[in-house]
Amino acid sequence: MSDASAPEGGADRAPGEPHAREDAADQPHRHDSADHATAFQDHVRAARSEFEQQVAHARTEFEEVNERIKQRTGRDLILAILIAVAIGAVLLASLLFFKQGFVVFALGAALLGVFEFTRALTAAGYRVDVVPQLVVGAAVALSGFFLDAWMLWVVLFVAIAVIVVWRLVAQMSSHDGREYRDVLSDVLISGLVQLYVPFFASLALILLSREGGEWWVLAFIIVAVASDTGAYVAGISIGRTPMAPRISPNKTWEGFAGAVVAAAAAGVLLALFMLGIPWWAGIVFGVVILATATVGDLGESMIKRDLGIKDMSSWLPGHGGVLDRLDSILPSTVGALALYALFTPLVAA
Repeated sequence: MSDASAPEGGADRAPGEPHAREDAADQPHRHDSADHATAFQDHVRAARSEFEQQVAHARTEFEEVNERIKQRTGRDLILAILIAVAIGAVLLASLLFFKQGFVVFALGAALLGVFEFTRALTAAGYRVDVVPQLVVGAAVALSGFFLDAWMLWVVLFVAIAVIVVWRLVAQMSSHDGREYRDVLSDVLISGLVQLYVPFFASLALILLSREGGEWWVLAFIIVAVASDTGAYVAGISIGRTPMAPRISPNKTWEGFAGAVVAAAAAGVLLALFMLGIPWWAGIVFGVVILATATVGDLGESMIKRDLGIKDMSSWLPGHGGVLDRLDSILPSTVGALALYALFTPLVAA
């Protein structure tokens, strides 16, 4: 006799059989999910591999361009950019948030420039006294901010007198038989150090001390840097015609044209959005700063050529020395201060 509890058909259902059927039904879905996950992982790996290849290719191209630029100019582009960004950040912070901070910045840059200059002159055979140059140079630079403008001329005269007397006394006590013309050269070049670095730095600090002067200091530095950058980019890209081969073989007229465009554009933008003067005054501002920056650049190139050196020092990799970065900025202080006095009435109006 058959068991009455058995299901029709005589087949016994094993315990858990419905779950087994459900698992079997879910297997295709699990396979599909696994396939989708595998495909997604493959896609991610392929995308990552392609991205790494693109980065490696871009890096190779950048290194090739950097190497060509380095071969042509002797500058490391990567280091130059990093150092320029760092200096620019410190400069902006000091001018925008704390005027006295720029005084410290300018004083440090001026003293480093004096030290570089005196070292280069000493290596070339001149007798220049470093310590008195630094002491009186600091006094000249700081007088621009802390004293009345007319007092700067008094401090400058006293500073040069101290430098000259110090050099003559040192020469008389040495008894080394140095010829008169060499002693005269030492005295003249010692005075030039004070005029070239601390005096120009003091003019920047005079401008800083004026109402709103920090914006004018920032503006003329931006124009000087923009013109230098424009000349660099245009010279590297299309430079063919030497501008002054006996003074600076790397400078070209095409580079100068790039500097003119960059300086004029920067001058107009700064006039409209920072200085509050008419656009045409911005063009004048850009052209004047470009002219003084070019004179300063060529002037330092003549000095270095006379001394037989490429850079004043190697303290700033990719740039040379501190004075190599200040060569176009220092003389521009004259033009910036004069234009401030000329255009300030336009701001008031």
